[in-house]
Parts: sequence; C-alpha cells; structure tokens
Amino acid sequence: MKRTRKSNPAKKAMLAAMLAAGLILGGCGSADANPSVTEGMAAVEALDYQTALQCFEKALAEGEDLRLLYRGQGLAYMGLTQYDKAAEAFEKALGSGNGRIDELDYDINYYLATTYYKLGQTEQGIRTYNAILALKPKDRMAYYLRGSLWLASDYERAKADFDKAISLGKEDYDLLINIYQSLERHGYREVGQEYLQAALGSEAKSMTDYQKGRMYYYLGDYDNAKNYLESARKSAGPEAVLLLGQTYEELGDYNYAISVYSSYLESDSQNARVYNRLGLCRMQMQAYEEALIAFQTGKSIENNDMMQTLRFNEIITYEKLGDYKQAASLMGSYLSTYPDDEAAKREYTFLKTR
Repeated sequence: MKRTRKSNPAKKAMLAAMLAAGLILGGCGSADANPSVTEGMAAVEALDYQTALQCFEKALAEGEDLRLLYRGQGLAYMGLTQYDKAAEAFEKALGSGNGRIDELDYDINYYLATTYYKLGQTEQGIRTYNAILALKPKDRMAYYLRGSLWLASDYERAKADFDKAISLGKEDYDLLINIYQSLERHGYREVGQEYLQAALGSEAKSMTDYQKGRMYYYLGDYDNAKNYLESARKSAGPEAVLLLGQTYEELGDYNYAISVYSSYLESDSQNARVYNRLGLCRMQMQAYEEALIAFQTGKSIENNDMMQTLRFNEIITYEKLGDYKQAASLMGSYLSTYPDDEAAKREYTFLKTR
C-alpha cells in the first residue's frame, strides 16, 4: 500500500520540457474581444480549473474565439488530469483554425501530444510530434519528447531522437537530465548515465557547481554531489537546496536534510516544494505532527503547483496518525478534484474499511 507520494516525475519532466520550449499558460488574443477566455486563462494560471471551465463555457455561449476557448478547456482538463477530455478539447481547437498554420497551432499540438502520452496513445503522440518537427525541424524539445514516446516500443528510434536533441542543445543541461530520467524510467539507466558522464567529461569546465552537482546526483555519486551542491546552495536558489536535501536523504542523513530545508524556508517561506520535501523527511522520521504542519503550510501558499501532491501527503499523514475518519473525508474531496488518480482510489477503498 502506498504511504507517501512524490510528485510524478514523468508528468513533471514532460511539463517542464513544454515550458522550456516556450509554451505559456497565458491568454492569447485580445482581452477586449474575448473577456471570458481571458478570465478563464487567469483561473488556469491560478490552478482554479473548475472556475476556468465555467469561464470557457461562458465564452462558448458568448461566441468568443473557438480556438482560444477550446485550448483553454484543454489546459483546464489537463490540470484536472482528465486527459481524454483534454485531448478532445485540443483537437477541437486545432479544427477551429483558419487553415493557416501558426504559433498557436504549434503550441496546441505540444499539449495534445502530451495528453496522448498520458492516455497511453503513443502512436497518436508520435504523429503529433512528427507534425511539430515538420514545422520546426530544429526543435530539440520535440525530439526529446518524441524520443520519450518511442522508448515504449523502439529503443533505437528513441536513442536517435535523444542524440539529435542533445546535438541541438549541447549545453542544455535541463534537457540532458530529462533524457536521463526518461531512460531510467524505462530501464535504461546505464545508457542515461553514459550521457551524463559524457557531459562531465567534455563540458565540465563550462558547468556551474549546481550543474555538476546535479550530474553527480543522478550518477549516484552522492559525496561529489553534496560537495558541489553545498557550494551552489546560496547562488542557485531553491533548486540546489532541494537537490542538496535529497542528496542527504539518499545518504540517510534525514536530520541534516531537514536542516537544509528549514534553513532555506527561513528566508523564503513561499516555496511549496521545499515544504513538501520537509514533510516527507519528517514522515521518514515518524514525526507525523511536524510532517502534517509542513504539508499544510505548503498547501496554504497561493497558486502553488504542488497542491495535488501536498493534499495526498496530508491525507497519508492523517492515516499515519490514526485519524482515518479525517483521512477518508479528505480523500473523498481529493478524488472529486483528481478522479483519475488510481493510487488514491485504492487508498480510499482502504480508508473506508477502517
């Protein structure tokens, strides 16, 4: 039975790659001409997806731009993890254009391909990335994302796409880490580590301490990782802090990991991801009351992108504390927002028997 939950790495890697490719959640077009679409996109940015959907329905009734409102619907459904509805909305958005391919079509195709990926519709996703690359043959993110889809069925094609992506962005270390994580998830960890070792061997002089620390972390060399990440701790911000803390977690030193997270939060109390890691560390040490405080404090931060993870971890903490009634109540509310979470459904079944 699942008792703690980290954020979904596959989902996060995919979304991070889309953002790196320049895709945005902000509204497009004239706010005056499409006021309800604009309001809906503001709700999407605030992670208030139900309100967003209401805005887009209003936009449809008021005759606003179909391509923009269907795109917005797709983003809202993605946020709710209702990927079948998201795919339908994005397909409608693409079908509502004027026949001329532009940047918005490119943007929508990225999101559509991601929904296909989440639905397990690999062939459709690959075809969508083929269309993107036909428009922009040097788009390294599209090569990476298509390669991630190929991994399920054709390693050689996946490897070719990853090689192409790296050749188009030799110093894009975020991309390199994403490729490693995709390979690791599909059982090709050693291949992924070869990419990291090659970068350390040929490009180490151009890397910052944070970048080196990341490479060593994913190589499993935690001693080197902690040295470089300690050096980068002040200059690289929360990303270095999170990875430094996780390095100490891997070394089994939860007390020091907690001190790393707590020290950072003294100067930046608005980082939900750090609160989540702090809570997970407290959970490992069976300090459940303190873990609960960390998760709930993270939840209180407005417009954070960790809400689903924090809500799930809060529920598990109540369960650990023996408060099954509260855990079951919160899980019912959680599933009303995230109905496709299979792990949560199993947990809910368990909780209702207690």
